Amino acid sequence: MAKKAAKKAAKKTAVKAKTKSAKAPAARKAAKGAKKKSGRKPNAAFMAPVTPDETLAAVVGAKPIPRTEVTKRLWAYIKKNKLQDAKNRRMINADATLKAVFGGKASVNMFEMTKLVGKHVS
Repeated sequence: MAKKAAKKAAKKTAVKAKTKSAKAPAARKAAKGAKKKSGRKPNAAFMAPVTPDETLAAVVGAKPIPRTEVTKRLWAYIKKNKLQDAKNRRMINADATLKAVFGGKASVNMFEMTKLVGKHVS
C-alpha cells in the first residue's frame, strides 16, 4: 500500500515538473505582468504619530511615534524584562513601570493591554 502511494506521488511530481518546464520564459513573464494589482492602500491612521503621556513615555519614549511603533516598543520592553507569563503566554505580568500604564493591574491579557495603552496616547 505504501509503495503504491509513493509511486503515485512520484508520478505527480514528474508531471508537475514537466508542465512547469514546458512553459516558455516569455509566457511566464506575460502571465506575471497580467496579474491584477489590488486597489488596497495602507491606512494612514495607523501611521499618524501619537504622543504618549509621561506614564507610557517611561516605556516607549516621549517623542510622538505611530501607534504601531508604540506596540512594537511595548513588546520589546516586555520581552527584554521577561514579563510574559511562562505558562499562559497571553498574560503579561506588570512590573512597577507597566503597572502604572495598566491602571494598577498586576497581570493583563495581551488583548486588554492595547486597550489600556490607548488611554495613554493622544
